[in-house]
Amino acid sequence: MTSPYGSWPSPFSAASVADSSPRIDGARFVRDEIWWGESVPAEGGRVTVRSSTGREVLPGPWNARSRVHEYGGGAWTADRDGTLYFVEAADQRVYRLTADGDPVPLTPEGPAHGGLRWQHGRLLAVREDLASEPHRRAIVIIPLDGSASDDASAIPTIAEGSSFFAHPALSPDGSRIAWIEWSEGRMPWDAASLRIVTVDGGETATLPTLAALQPEWIADDVLLYADDPSGRWLLHRLSLDGLTPRGPTEVVAPADADTGYGLWVLGNRWFQPLDDGRVVAVRTNGRDRVVVVGADGGSRELDVPCDGHVSVDDVSGSRVLLSGNGSRVSPGLWCVDVDSGEVTAVRGGATTDPAWMPAAQQLEIDGAHGPVHAFAYAPANPDVSAPDDELPPYVVLVHGGPTAHVTGAASAAIAFYTSRGIGVLDVNYGGSTGYGRAYRERLHGQWGVVDVDDVIAAARGLAGAGLADPDRIAIRGGSAGGWTVLSALVRGGAFGAGISRYGVSDLRMLVADTHDFEAHYVESLVGPLPEAEQLYIDRSPLTSASGISVPVLLLQGEDDRVVPPSQSAAIRDALAERGIDHEYVLYPGEGHGFRRAETVVDALERELTFLGRAFGFSPQL
Repeated sequence: MTSPYGSWPSPFSAASVADSSPRIDGARFVRDEIWWGESVPAEGGRVTVRSSTGREVLPGPWNARSRVHEYGGGAWTADRDGTLYFVEAADQRVYRLTADGDPVPLTPEGPAHGGLRWQHGRLLAVREDLASEPHRRAIVIIPLDGSASDDASAIPTIAEGSSFFAHPALSPDGSRIAWIEWSEGRMPWDAASLRIVTVDGGETATLPTLAALQPEWIADDVLLYADDPSGRWLLHRLSLDGLTPRGPTEVVAPADADTGYGLWVLGNRWFQPLDDGRVVAVRTNGRDRVVVVGADGGSRELDVPCDGHVSVDDVSGSRVLLSGNGSRVSPGLWCVDVDSGEVTAVRGGATTDPAWMPAAQQLEIDGAHGPVHAFAYAPANPDVSAPDDELPPYVVLVHGGPTAHVTGAASAAIAFYTSRGIGVLDVNYGGSTGYGRAYRERLHGQWGVVDVDDVIAAARGLAGAGLADPDRIAIRGGSAGGWTVLSALVRGGAFGAGISRYGVSDLRMLVADTHDFEAHYVESLVGPLPEAEQLYIDRSPLTSASGISVPVLLLQGEDDRVVPPSQSAAIRDALAERGIDHEYVLYPGEGHGFRRAETVVDALERELTFLGRAFGFSPQL
């Protein structure tokens, strides 16, 4: 059948996208079972914990979700005997749940908790108290008997202050705790320290690091962690006498790839040591590879289906739990035996049909500031073709962060477009992780310049190669990606329509309204205030909204505390004042990122209808 691009019939409905692949939130070996966290869009995005035996470990309406640093992470853990520890979304208290009981609170009301870690019989956590002034955060050891459920002073505090904390790790002998810490004026990928404290004496040491990630004890006196003084996050090993380094830090198995990326959430794990001294680690250079690093520093790659945003969630003997996505499989969770090579899909991870979801093509496009990395998904539908004289419309995707990255993963959300004859170009503009520190720092002081130049270069490169209709290229992004969308539309000339999900429109308003974690983020991306105030004004899309001349769709969560609704409302009002074609949708109950099935469905259907109206095709929902 021949039909114009954008009008192809598709089996990928918005509802099927909302119900498609699970969103995995950590995994653990528990007795002879595997447990994992999983979001449930049909239940408002509630995060439950499930078992490989088919039972739901955490029944509704309980919801394991942390708000520490706003983005949360590490909202649950479990011991090997089957006791679940989790942060309840509603009150941010930590609860204990046994197989024959109901959840019992272990922490008092008030502070938020996250980054839970069960190690050597102790429950570690990151605590955040936004009711105090100044705001306080801490590494704590939570008593397991419930004795501190009404008394915060009964919870042993390992470290406390106004800084940010992540990745607490207890030494095997229980004598020391290591963690990552960074000041409130910096972001963790710019500068983060590795700190150690003696549990009994309280003596603390700070080790020389640049942007440390994820300390792990591989012996009572040996630490393994990631750091990037070379320009790549690499594994480092350090031997200690007490709290004093025994010698220089040793780089383990160097490679032109990153083991780690932006520390946005507290639950990510990019490597795990095995009992025999080997290490299973993720290496990222655009896409991910999973390797086993031997004690001698040699490494071999594991043949696993996941190659994007892979998290090494847990190990047991020679088995490892990997969650993430893949270029030829749906997102999921896998159990991998690193010795035999056996790979078992525990949840999700289905092989995709290349007729409907061909692997994305990695592109490197020349830009004004250097090469621009992207992944292209061409229209694909085995039952339909377009007229020979027609070029396809495309949507250029701009990820949020901006210190984040995309990996060219197979995705029902992308197939929703490509199966209808709309191509997708997913861009890792300058500032993205996964290509080393120099690429990441390309955006320093240049937000609103480099990112915009790069997405425009990517769009024009696609059109120049004859792959896309230059008059029918839209741009879509959320959060910081929404900022780039609006900034690119202000620049004009490259995009015929724009979709902004909870995007930033005014920098001064953002700095005034946003949360602690990102309070100083814009200073590194644009400049310090008040010295750079004119730059804040000049670069804000709201300042130059008169330059927008194409249709715009604005989607916003009413409860968003990262980019408050005032940002989208302001650009909406500016577009309305000039009579620019626009649509604004405010979703009640949604925060920063859409979790509810009904929201996902409505947003996708609105986007498709919007693109059809802007580019003159009749989409089939």
